[in-house]
Amino acid sequence: MVTVVKREQKILRILRLRVLDKPGYLGRIATRLGELEVNIGDVSIAGQGPDYLIRELSVQLKDEAHLQRVIESVTNNLDGVTVEGVIDPVEQAHRGGKIGMKSRAPLDTIAEMRKIYTPGVAQICKLIHKDASQSRIFTTIGNSVAVVTNGTAILGLGNIGPVAGMPVMEGKAVLYEQLVGISAIPILIESRSVEDVVNIVKGIASTFGAIHLEDIAAPECFEIEKRLEAELSIPVLHDDQHATAAVVLGALITISQRSGFHLENCRVGILGLGAAGAGIAQLLLSYGVKEILGADLRDDAMTRLKASGGTPANLDTVMRDSDIVIATTGVPGLIKPEAIRKDQIILAISNPDPEIDPELAIASGAKFAADGRTINNALAFPGLFKGALAAEARYFTSKMKIAAAQAIAGQTKLDDLVPSILDRGVHDHVANAVAIAANE
Repeated sequence: MVTVVKREQKILRILRLRVLDKPGYLGRIATRLGELEVNIGDVSIAGQGPDYLIRELSVQLKDEAHLQRVIESVTNNLDGVTVEGVIDPVEQAHRGGKIGMKSRAPLDTIAEMRKIYTPGVAQICKLIHKDASQSRIFTTIGNSVAVVTNGTAILGLGNIGPVAGMPVMEGKAVLYEQLVGISAIPILIESRSVEDVVNIVKGIASTFGAIHLEDIAAPECFEIEKRLEAELSIPVLHDDQHATAAVVLGALITISQRSGFHLENCRVGILGLGAAGAGIAQLLLSYGVKEILGADLRDDAMTRLKASGGTPANLDTVMRDSDIVIATTGVPGLIKPEAIRKDQIILAISNPDPEIDPELAIASGAKFAADGRTINNALAFPGLFKGALAAEARYFTSKMKIAAAQAIAGQTKLDDLVPSILDRGVHDHVANAVAIAANE
């Protein structure tokens, strides 16, 4: 069975319209928007006057130019309808930030204050002073993660700095809290220096049960993770490398099970050997894949691949000789349709724009194709960290990452390549599998 995984990228807006309160006007608006290729979502009444209604329509549009055409058409062609404003629901959702510190303890009486603060808190401080491991029971440390970035590789935006990357870090914190109940705190570091990042993280590490490195550019990310793993007694994971790799491996396990081939015997090509590409190569080799071809414009990236057991190649060789091609270059359109072999598997996972559109890859002969909206590391990192914290692991191992990938594959339903990110049960299964692998 041929599988296509593709969702068009659109912009969301809320049209605030003043409409005469008479029969037929809402129908006219809907008809006109349909003619303009607008997808309508929720429709609500936000206010009213003696002879009019203020309606808000949630709409999906192609881009800002499409929005302007819609506004002009509604304004010029629909009598009795006035555009009062346009609301960006994405900006609205981020206004004021997406996270906040909240107390789990009630504070309504002096007696409650004396228990949680002075004098009662001294009892707990002395208990932890005698046995530091008690902090995992009597404080939030055992269920907390620092989400650390220096803003050098934010999404597909690049080196925009840690403050501009804060919305991503807040988003990670929301996913942690909502999906697995972990308290995650963004930590922004204004330095690209490996030494600075390592020393700052070491200085705050005792506050947390684990360290999540996020959107830190290669090659610095490799040294930062390696140093922190060696110098801290809590687990450290660079999400862009290892969580991405776990989801890719999970998808490939699913594909191999449905297609009847052995993943270990496939030749896998990786285009782009930055953080994600290097992490994927490393995990696939740990899983048992015998041959990895890799291409990158940077000599140091090719040297790292060779040192880990992969084979340096170029774009043409990867496309010609690989059964599976995984692209993490951030270069839209890099994979040309004519380069795709019949029945190849193409995972073009750069965000926001893939190296080739999955539909085009399928039309060009690929058997399976997906992009970065499907192969999303949010399927792995909540469960990876939850499992590591539950097991009180000192570090992440390849076995833990492979366990996460197998759990993801095991929870995939029907014709999907991976499960839904919002399926809480998936994250529970990943966490349990990771904890078992850590304890083993």
